[in-house]
Amino acid sequence: MAERSFKAEVEHLRKGEGETFTGEGILAITKALLECGVGYVGGYQGAPISHLMDVLADAEDLMGELGVRFEANASEAAAAAMLAASVHYPIRGAVTFKGPVGVNVASDALANLCSSGVNGGALIIVGEDYGEGSSIMQERSHGFAMKSQFWMLDPRPNLPSIVKAVKDGFELSEASNTPVMLMMRIRSCHVTGSFATRDNKRPPLTVYDAVANPQSDFNRVVLPPMSYLHEQDKINLRWPAAEKFVTDNKLNEMFGPEKDDLGIIVQGGMYNGLIRALQRLGLAGIDGTTDIPIYVLNVTYPIVRSEFEGFCEGKSHVMIVEEGQPDHIEQQLGSFLYRSGGTTKLYGKDVLPMAGEYTGQVMLDGITAFLKAAAPAMLPGHVRAPNMDAPKIPDLSKTVPMRPPGFCTGCPERPIFAAMKLTEQELGKHQITGDIGCHLFGSLPPFEIGGATMGYGLGPAANAAFDGGGEKRAISILGDGGFWHNGLSSSIGNMVFNKSDSVAVIVDNYYSAATGGQDVMSSRAKNETKSTNNPISKALKGVGVEWVRQVDHTYDVTKMRDVLREALTTGHKGPKVIVASSECMLNKQRREKPLRAKAIKEGRRVDEPRFGVDADVCTGDHACMRLSGCPSLSLKVLDDPLRDDPVAAIDQTCVGCGNCGEVADAAVLCPSFYQADVVYNPGKFEAWRAGVRRKVIGWLQQRRDARRLRLDGIAA
Repeated sequence: MAERSFKAEVEHLRKGEGETFTGEGILAITKALLECGVGYVGGYQGAPISHLMDVLADAEDLMGELGVRFEANASEAAAAAMLAASVHYPIRGAVTFKGPVGVNVASDALANLCSSGVNGGALIIVGEDYGEGSSIMQERSHGFAMKSQFWMLDPRPNLPSIVKAVKDGFELSEASNTPVMLMMRIRSCHVTGSFATRDNKRPPLTVYDAVANPQSDFNRVVLPPMSYLHEQDKINLRWPAAEKFVTDNKLNEMFGPEKDDLGIIVQGGMYNGLIRALQRLGLAGIDGTTDIPIYVLNVTYPIVRSEFEGFCEGKSHVMIVEEGQPDHIEQQLGSFLYRSGGTTKLYGKDVLPMAGEYTGQVMLDGITAFLKAAAPAMLPGHVRAPNMDAPKIPDLSKTVPMRPPGFCTGCPERPIFAAMKLTEQELGKHQITGDIGCHLFGSLPPFEIGGATMGYGLGPAANAAFDGGGEKRAISILGDGGFWHNGLSSSIGNMVFNKSDSVAVIVDNYYSAATGGQDVMSSRAKNETKSTNNPISKALKGVGVEWVRQVDHTYDVTKMRDVLREALTTGHKGPKVIVASSECMLNKQRREKPLRAKAIKEGRRVDEPRFGVDADVCTGDHACMRLSGCPSLSLKVLDDPLRDDPVAAIDQTCVGCGNCGEVADAAVLCPSFYQADVVYNPGKFEAWRAGVRRKVIGWLQQRRDARRLRLDGIAA
């Protein structure tokens, strides 16, 4: 169950010639693929392109009507390998995944694909996750394009440009027999706008047609001596063909005056930030007109030398706006200038930061520094240096604490870490590694368990150096998404083959939860188009794990603690794997809330459990928070002169999972937690009984208050 359904929006993908499409960048890409006659589409979910996979899944019926094959691939490597269909057949194919981690995983397949070359257009749509909105290490995919030599598009972030880039990408790929990567930055994925649509096209050759008439060509196989010829083919044929296509079709764009003493070169994806900075300086209009010539690199690799030198002709100062590091483009342009003997001075990372996101202010400061050095007369009278006249902004990091990510309210992974904390209290600290996924939040307070992650599905593999045994067994954590992505072979298979004596905990929350709640092989849901309900425990036993424990209710902290203790102390030699299963609470609420609201509206009886803390019983030591960390657990200051410390309290976001009470019980904390059921549309007897209870309780409270007043009067 993905976090968002696009069923309604998918109907707009049927629009044809002369109509207007309005929506998000993600939907625009899907529409563009269908208009370009794509034959097959695949990918692996991950921000910021998770919704693209969700759109494709929701559009599967439409794609089926057009003869388009859709595959939700097991990993990015599987997605990239799928493009092999375009090696021998003139079929357009597209795959999508998160970059650069997805590119890292897919790199072997991409390298082989680029070596053999393609006959059909092959498009890799990468959600470039960079900057403050990133959830990964800070890297760029540009280096992979240079290494393996596939071409890279980075279109201006508006829907017409994005749609055109899909069309250009396929055509560039076919013209140069080379795969093309289309970069979709975070903001491009979710930008909204409109574009004129064309009719959807059925692929001239579908994958069903191709498989009925198989083809092969040994010259495309990446083996010596053919691989040596592939390298020559890249340099002598494919690269010149790509440059010719780029220049002939004007894929890169020029804005502003044709002749000037200075100019700016910018990655297409950074164009909006650049034009906004120029607008703030009074050097560009709201319609995009600019006083400074701008060369927009919608194709960031390869760089066309003739275009660049033509742009620099007659200019004494040129600035390159290239976000991220290393400065691949700036180095290439500097090399061109040096070899041509040009006198144009190139600016870039000297006026802009080498690393980090180019926010609006960073861009403004960099452009101002460039103009101050190159053309100070162009600056407004009051702007003489970056931020010179701007009020000093205080460094809020000194006063405002960081807001780290954390588990959702009611998350079934939290009790797993509470149990691990209790086990640690009993058996001492253990060597623990984490993995990619929500469970990585366990390394943060209040749990502070684990402190390393080496890649999706590689949690146990990251502990391999400690798997030979010792005074204490190492523990590794792996999610169900990571298990099916890469973990079964690279981590669990590695443990079995090497006779590891450590412990692996597989967090099974029924979905690839961290990427948006998509189904995986072990999901408990019934999926009409995918195979689900394949237990992880069976896969473990299938690859040779003998010691397997299945826990089907992670909220039972006592049981989780006992199973962990058993795994860490058993005399069994070999891998020990605990499958800790409970449904992701976020997905559960997405599914159940609409049903509950409908039932209440229809007048049916519905009860919702809620938990609370009895302030008179709570001791205020807050151990429950240190062992739970639930966002619904907060502090409350009592209006009691004898109680200085705040007590625990549970707010209205509680989903009634019961974890706080379970933790309190397992840790032998206190009996202050209580459960109360909120009943909607009660029956007549329930309503009468509740009324009687309210009256009795009200009478008892009045009597108690009167007694207190009487005692206070005597004391006075």
